[in-house]
Amino acid sequence: MQTTNRIFDDLAKVANGAVTTLAGMKAEVETMIRQQVEKLFLDADLVPRDEFDAVREMAANARAEQEKLSLRVAALEAKLDAVAPKPAPKAKRAPVKPKPAKK
Repeated sequence: MQTTNRIFDDLAKVANGAVTTLAGMKAEVETMIRQQVEKLFLDADLVPRDEFDAVREMAANARAEQEKLSLRVAALEAKLDAVAPKPAPKAKRAPVKPKPAKK
């Protein structure tokens, strides 16, 4: 009876060692895959999310500033039009026809 328990104990130790080894291999494979994916992203020249968000915020701020300046220019043009009359448009001249070349 004693030998049966010893065999089971040995089998349990082997199984435990195999599970530990497989868990270590799983972690190693995950690390290798993560490294390969990161390398792929770096080679693809992708932008990190935080940099993308920063540039998007800068673009939104620039757009808002541009809209404010457009309104300000329109208001200044309206004031300028009210103060100074527009010059009369120039009369259009007939296009000049080229002279035929002498032979």
